[in-house]
Amino acid sequence: MQRYKNLSGESGVIAYDIGDRSITVRFSGGERYLYTDQSAGAGNIAEMQRLATLGTGLSTYISQVVKDRYERKLD
Repeated sequence: MQRYKNLSGESGVIAYDIGDRSITVRFSGGERYLYTDQSAGAGNIAEMQRLATLGTGLSTYISQVVKDRYERKLD
């Protein structure tokens, strides 16, 4: 997994993996969640991938927009 830059210093996200039409996110508690086009919508996945690459805003976006629309919990 790629370490999340966490430019704000306050994110609950610590790492991510960008896949084809998906993103896996690891949170500070160690949980990993897979989000896909099918579970969260293609537009949301694209935005999550963009924010992950930027290193800012991903945790907020997940909590405010995507919420619990993950495909599955991996851990």
